[in-house]
Amino acid sequence: MSVKKEASGRRSVEIRFEVPGTPEEVWQAIATGPGISSWLMPAEFEESHGKPVALKLSFGPGGEARSEVTAWDPPRMYAGQSEGLMPGSPPIAAEWHIEAQAGGTCVIRLVHSLFASTDDWDDQLGEIESGWSGFLRALQLYLQHFRGQSSTLTKWMLPVAGTEAEAWAALATALGLQRVKAGQRWTAPAGAPQLSGVVEYASEAPNDILVRVDQPGPAIAAFGSVDMGGPSMVGMNLYCYGEQGAALATRQAPLWQAWARQHLPILEEPSQGG
Repeated sequence: MSVKKEASGRRSVEIRFEVPGTPEEVWQAIATGPGISSWLMPAEFEESHGKPVALKLSFGPGGEARSEVTAWDPPRMYAGQSEGLMPGSPPIAAEWHIEAQAGGTCVIRLVHSLFASTDDWDDQLGEIESGWSGFLRALQLYLQHFRGQSSTLTKWMLPVAGTEAEAWAALATALGLQRVKAGQRWTAPAGAPQLSGVVEYASEAPNDILVRVDQPGPAIAAFGSVDMGGPSMVGMNLYCYGEQGAALATRQAPLWQAWARQHLPILEEPSQGG
């Protein structure tokens, strides 16, 4: 993705993607705490005098991201500003624009920008699309199949021996996810917690697989890997929907912890968030 550079020093990248739903329905998914929690991470908006002033995302124990709300125009756009991508980098802004289309769909434009006088941060800004790709596909699936439903998230992420490619191969092999294609039916192998559904998205750069789960209950299972500059990490987010979602997530969490200990070359005990 190319970085747009302006004379003012503003540098930006833009992601455009289409989703089903009206502007009001899409707004509920991307601009409310329950909506964002249903496809990204547990989220809540801080308010002052009845207006949102900050968005908080929880990534698990000790991991929280906070961005100041700088613009709010429902159901068309909102914007926020947070700390930079890396230590010493300038603050980064994110704008979410909703544009209605014919046929009951909307285009979302997600624009990330920062101000800098050098090219030092262009690579990090340009890598934003790959970091968002799996989550934005989960948003599309949520709006297509689970629109308006609340979600309970159970997740784990583990440090695994080897390079990122080797860590991902270990996870994919253990779960029978090697070379799966979108549209293919997948069932977790014997010894793994019960999960079964349709593969909706499979990417190798980055490594992301999304399964729309129908057994033992409605959910989206997102499997992925990441190189965080230390041990390679693999993990899963399981977004459980509907009235039984919380109960399903509670049952799945300890089962996945036990499975991970037995089937992956982990470097330390797995951490669990919900």
